[in-house]
Amino acid sequence: MSYVLAHWSPAWVVLTTWAAVVAVHLVGLRRLSRTGLAAQGLGGHEPARRELAWRSAAFHGGLLAVLLALVSPLAYWSLTFIWVRSLQDLLLGIVAPALIVLGMPGRILARGLRRAAGGDASLDDARDRPQAPRARWWLAWPVAVTLAFNVVWLGWHVPVLYDLAATNAAARYLQCVAYLGAGIFFWLQLIGTGTSSPPAAPMRRLALLVGTAVADTILGMVLVFGSGLVYPAYRGAAHHTLSVVADQQVGGAVLWIGMLPPLIIATVALLLGWLEHEESDELSRDLDRLTGQAAAGRPAWAGSGRASSGRAAWPARPGYRRPTI
Repeated sequence: MSYVLAHWSPAWVVLTTWAAVVAVHLVGLRRLSRTGLAAQGLGGHEPARRELAWRSAAFHGGLLAVLLALVSPLAYWSLTFIWVRSLQDLLLGIVAPALIVLGMPGRILARGLRRAAGGDASLDDARDRPQAPRARWWLAWPVAVTLAFNVVWLGWHVPVLYDLAATNAAARYLQCVAYLGAGIFFWLQLIGTGTSSPPAAPMRRLALLVGTAVADTILGMVLVFGSGLVYPAYRGAAHHTLSVVADQQVGGAVLWIGMLPPLIIATVALLLGWLEHEESDELSRDLDRLTGQAAAGRPAWAGSGRASSGRAAWPARPGYRRPTI
């Protein structure tokens, strides 16, 4: 029990940053719940409020994952055991960024910052009115961003940098920032934001996931099946029961297996989205063909003033419009 209750770290920089982000998000969430949903015509829609609630919960879950990795005993024991360090890496590089991006906090944080700066609430309402999707520069290069993420992920597991982060506090915090930044940009290529979808097709995004899984598998195999010492900075008296090499092998297994669940979940979601998109396209083609045949069988005067395309001739079904958060 002492392993859980002891060795909590008073990392004031981390705690202060976490408290500030949480406060700004809660202020923005309050303003969005009061006026933003109404500006989008969703003020009375319970599904919109439910989605806003679960996305906010995902965002705060990501922040708690960062806090767990940097303040809890996990941070303390990560300097002693490689397998604990692997758990910390997964939280900072994979789990926390995925939850943060899933929360889509951009608009909410912007509202909170404008509130803190004394901004006009009418600007929020204008920005929250339905708009056409806009291209985002951080979504323009999915392959380059994925390569950059894998370079960051694998680069910090190179022995020189890995040992440096274990012995130098500045390098350790730089590693944390690199993991979070690269991870957020990586997941943006798969999930997108509230106002922009990833430009890459679902199958291309699936290829990016597979490539990332292969890179992590190679790293895990090197550590699991290697018989030599890779990280000498972890040599010490704490490994009197579990040798450093055995600890290293367990750490490789944690990296190898631990990354698979979030990647598998993302893969299933992409496949389901792709299947839904294909079925929607097929239905649209069938409607186009049926309405085209019907138009061909009518006199010319009967089709005047109406489009022959199925998408234009059939009225759009009333649907739920997702809040822009």
